[in-house]
Amino acid sequence: MNHRYLPHTEDDVRLMLDSCGLESIEDLYSDVPEQLKFKGEYSLPSEMSEKEVRDFFDSLGEQNNKLVCFAGNGFYDHSAPAAVKSLIARSEFLTAYTPYQPEISQGTLQYIFEYQSLICRLTDMDVSNASMYDGCTATAEAMMMAVANSRKRKKVLVSATVHKKVIDVVKTYALYHGVEIVLIPEKDGVCDKAAFVTMVSADDVAGVIVALRNQYGVIEDYTGWAELCHTHKSLFITNCIAADLATIKTPGEWGADVAVGDAQSLGIPLSYGGPYLGFMAVKKPLMRKIPGRIVGATKDEQGRRVFVLTLQAREQHIRREKATSNICSNQGLMSLYVTIFTALNGVSGLQEMNRQGINGAHYLAEKLVATGKVKLTYPEEPYLNEFLLTTSMSASAIIDKALEEGILAGVALDDNHLLVAVTEKQTVSEMDKLVSVVSEL
Repeated sequence: MNHRYLPHTEDDVRLMLDSCGLESIEDLYSDVPEQLKFKGEYSLPSEMSEKEVRDFFDSLGEQNNKLVCFAGNGFYDHSAPAAVKSLIARSEFLTAYTPYQPEISQGTLQYIFEYQSLICRLTDMDVSNASMYDGCTATAEAMMMAVANSRKRKKVLVSATVHKKVIDVVKTYALYHGVEIVLIPEKDGVCDKAAFVTMVSADDVAGVIVALRNQYGVIEDYTGWAELCHTHKSLFITNCIAADLATIKTPGEWGADVAVGDAQSLGIPLSYGGPYLGFMAVKKPLMRKIPGRIVGATKDEQGRRVFVLTLQAREQHIRREKATSNICSNQGLMSLYVTIFTALNGVSGLQEMNRQGINGAHYLAEKLVATGKVKLTYPEEPYLNEFLLTTSMSASAIIDKALEEGILAGVALDDNHLLVAVTEKQTVSEMDKLVSVVSEL
């Protein structure tokens, strides 16, 4: 088998020391005071063979409780084709960390370009940046971009139905930039449009942030919102779950100026909390305001298609005070991952993935409500693969009982509300098992 990482041989070490004009490894640390040097024995286990190492870590992995996951709340348990892991390990992608030297980084630049292209197609927007850390920070950067674009306005409206973790990060960014965050109240599980109209009409708002799929799983209707924002010179910003956009009305169709969100739903494993991937796409007039990297396609002297960084507005390239953001790196590996995942699935594959999740969620919701122990909190509102239940018992009691059966039943939003999500991974028998748990409580 191929070994990616091999230790240096004694000859390798000697050659490097000779190049540095040194006699020994210890000479590298000659400037470190003796009292600061560690002189004891390292607390390391004894050596193992390769098989012993694999067996050891396999035994650790077997201690994990493998649960059927009905939890969502912004992050979803999707499956990815086996080809994804193989393709992301190709050398032209894996070894080229930074794209600053295009002549040796064409692999990295190409997949960033492809990533930007797929995000623009999903969102129906004009320009995407190279990627961001996660959906929360992407939304916060959009808030800052709205304020910078307005020049004088320091107020941003955020729908109270946006995920609370997103709101917390936006407020943190705003606190240290003198930006006022005002929540638009919710009404019956959606953002209160009457309140929004009143608040944006004050003509002091830089931007408005709403959720296409809100924190309760509801798909909201934003007919006329973008037009009203533009009338009052505010940016309309939509926070989205990336995979949803293959099925529901896109930010571009709603008339949004900025689309942001998390792309974890495009096959990235849950991985106990990360790493995930934030995306940001904008309409063309905001192209020079967008933070992060943008990769463009051009031709070299021989007329061959090549890729380069373009419109660089980061502090590494221009004066710090003129930078659009201090984002210093992006989630390159994660953007490669979702690019390959999405290319392998195509639009029809994403739609089929969504269809299975939607069908499963509606099946499970109907069965759970039929137990008489729970009810849909917002039965009149549309949802995809995630729904909120009002329980007649503690939501934590449902979760605890389901854990005994190897099921993660959902996310408790409070004592009597349980948020449940279904993807293509959960089977009908697993759903029926969760229904049985609830019915027996």
